[in-house]
Amino acid sequence: MAKAKNILFIMFDQLRWDYLSCNGHPHLHTPNIDRLAARGVRFDGAYIQSPICGSSRMSTYTGRYVHSHGASWNGIPLKVGEMTMGDHLRKAGMECWLVGKTHMRADAEGMARLGLEPDSLIGARVAECGFDVFERDDGMLPEGPDGYYDPDGAKEYNKYLTAKGYESDNPWHDFANSGLDADGNVLSGWFLKHSTEAANIAEEDSETPYLTGRGIEFMDTHDGPWCCHLSFIKPHWPYIVPEPYASIYGPDDVLPVNRSKAERDNAHPVLRAFMDTKIGQTFSRQDVREAVIPAYMGLIKQADDQMGRLFDWMEKTGRIEDTMIVLTSDHGDFLGDHWMGEKTFFHDASTKVPLIIYDPSSAADATRGTACDALVESIDLAPTFLDVAGGADASHILEGHSLLPILHGTQAETPRDVVICEYDYSASPLAEKLNASVRDAVMFMVADRKWKLIHCEGGHRPLLFDLENDPQELTDLGDSADHADIIAQMYEHLFAWTRRQSQRTTRSEAQLIEMRTKSRGRGVVVGIYDENDMPLELTVKYRGRKARPYREIVGKD
Repeated sequence: MAKAKNILFIMFDQLRWDYLSCNGHPHLHTPNIDRLAARGVRFDGAYIQSPICGSSRMSTYTGRYVHSHGASWNGIPLKVGEMTMGDHLRKAGMECWLVGKTHMRADAEGMARLGLEPDSLIGARVAECGFDVFERDDGMLPEGPDGYYDPDGAKEYNKYLTAKGYESDNPWHDFANSGLDADGNVLSGWFLKHSTEAANIAEEDSETPYLTGRGIEFMDTHDGPWCCHLSFIKPHWPYIVPEPYASIYGPDDVLPVNRSKAERDNAHPVLRAFMDTKIGQTFSRQDVREAVIPAYMGLIKQADDQMGRLFDWMEKTGRIEDTMIVLTSDHGDFLGDHWMGEKTFFHDASTKVPLIIYDPSSAADATRGTACDALVESIDLAPTFLDVAGGADASHILEGHSLLPILHGTQAETPRDVVICEYDYSASPLAEKLNASVRDAVMFMVADRKWKLIHCEGGHRPLLFDLENDPQELTDLGDSADHADIIAQMYEHLFAWTRRQSQRTTRSEAQLIEMRTKSRGRGVVVGIYDENDMPLELTVKYRGRKARPYREIVGKD
């Protein structure tokens, strides 16, 4: 029987679930990603665990909720001791490599406390989210008056551009993410008015083709079994793309914005604060949307073409026959919907992501080209990969569920009733705007197919959306007395989730069950009045024994 030997785990950054033609976008045609969907399963109910890069990825890599792993915002380290998919897979005999972005911050203090040297094998893996690194490229090299946002950003990519003749102290910015006017002035892609410009770089040298090439190089030089995390930087901002993609789409291709005046006028105070950020105000302008969204679409079109290049190479070399391919995103992008930009709230534009899985196994033949509406979370990928690798169950650590039974047609659902998403904005300027303490600057989303409830700490009422009758999520029913029972039901789901045992990670369920009776065979006899009150074989070491009186030993009469 054909079976996946390797896993190619593709993640795009900030790719909305509905900006693919296989998911219904009317203007943006993505035939290569659609081609993958035709060979695998498209999961239409896939949700992330946090609407921001760092914490979302840490949930995906650990298979654990943000509440469990603790890396709750960008720049907050993943603490030493958290196991990742790399740790689980290596234990099962599968290598785990990175090509691209993780947005992971190492727990330097924890490593120093335990004496883990960053340049040691173990230390390097701890510092790189459990991956062995073929190339790490977090893809961001902004520079301000206080220095670089990430001094290691685009490190190898900038070397590549410099070697190609792109002369600059930061070619990532000056060429790959900026335009150029007739006088040779750099038109920075950070400014949204320049999104209509073409990036001043040959298309084949831009970020997405570069990382695709690096992914192909990895697969061409590694026999496996391996999991390769090919993690792209785009279509994340800066929103600027080289030709020919800069000219493919225009304002006429921009879909109508999903928002309403009533939604803004009646906004929950926390939601209103997100709407009133500079990002929200900017993306609420139609001229901004008409400048940015065509570039965003161009970046996605380029990504799809690169998927065609990648899949063609895999077919030509036979890699397609022994490699599971997983394609997803770390979160979406509001793009002006609901009067917001970026991704840091809980509407589907942000929290729902594309997820397509192609399994070469003949066991998956019956599900090829199908769509599944099961409630799926990003934390399901790590246990799925472990299942493919043939590893032992690790459900005492991994909080997700393997999707192999769905891929193989033996199940239609995951075991969960709801999906969970969390956002901790305590390190964001928004917390100061809301006068929220570090303790209160957190929010939780709990959703099933019909309802979505959002809980905001700090004494706020909840938000509630009827996903069946209001799929655009425009009407907040959180203060509706008629929906009090629904709100209570959704809170019960949230409370049940908070009561889960998530920190007992050093013993498996099977080990705990074994421990229930194991001590009885080790001589612990508690609450037994007579030796005949328990199986005699358990007290064999305490019966028929002889000893001298202590007085004979110590010489006392």
